[in-house]
Amino acid sequence: MNLDHLRVLVDIAQQGSFSNVAKLRDLDPSSVSRIVQGIERELGVRLFQRSTRHVVLTDEGDAYLSRVSHLLEELDSASDELKSVAQQPAGTLRVTASVAFGQTCLVPLMPEFARLYPQIQLELIFTDANLDMVSDRIDLALRLSPRMGQDLVRVKWFDASYKVCASPDYLSRHGVIQQPGDLSNHRCVLFGHPHPQSSWFVRDAAGTTHTIPVPAAMIASNGLAQRELTLAGIGPALMPTWLSALHVASGQLVDVLPGYTVTPGDFEGAAWLLYPNRSFLPAKTRAILSFLMSRNSEWTSKS
Repeated sequence: MNLDHLRVLVDIAQQGSFSNVAKLRDLDPSSVSRIVQGIERELGVRLFQRSTRHVVLTDEGDAYLSRVSHLLEELDSASDELKSVAQQPAGTLRVTASVAFGQTCLVPLMPEFARLYPQIQLELIFTDANLDMVSDRIDLALRLSPRMGQDLVRVKWFDASYKVCASPDYLSRHGVIQQPGDLSNHRCVLFGHPHPQSSWFVRDAAGTTHTIPVPAAMIASNGLAQRELTLAGIGPALMPTWLSALHVASGQLVDVLPGYTVTPGDFEGAAWLLYPNRSFLPAKTRAILSFLMSRNSEWTSKS
């Protein structure tokens, strides 16, 4: 039986008038009459006594609607309670990122997030493999590329840039790097496995782009390892600014090409937040999206 039709019955019992209920619900009076007649026909009893001026419940109608009203109230209460739960950020939230990106950009923000949302149990899954959002039950993925499944929603978190960095010790032993072409004389710490970045793309102040082949001293599949090898003086490395900024600021690393824009492939690099395309986004996912977007300036300032 149609619940809206049952609500019409309750309104009629309270209002004592078909026409008043029609105005209340913006219905044609004849539609209200048809609703009542249809339910009476289905039940096989008369629910209302009608006169030209009044509509009064029959004994059968009074008994029926006393129970229906209670059930409708319980149903409304259950719906309101469920909506309230859905709006409260709570439950397990599974977030994935690469090891270096998650450790560097996400972990420092998580104590504040935990204080703001104590009912969310956060699972941080740091791996350099791209997990399947559905089969691995991932709520949010942090990626440095938006190129993933077409069924995912993509939100830019912050723009990302890269710097060619080397340790002061390395430069004192091997000489200063003054221009991109000098890199061909230096064995670098490359990122990527099994396909390392064997060439870097350089854009000068005039906007001209060059491709620079770079020989390898070592190859690291993890950004944190690449940074540690660079700090140890193995060779220059092209690293995202969010990974190297603090070490450049402290003098542990040197930005060797400050007048150039250097990238492993995309001059419009960015960090992205990706999540499944759902009709109803859970409150816990909305909470972390809003939180991270409110903190994106912390990493934009380092890029």
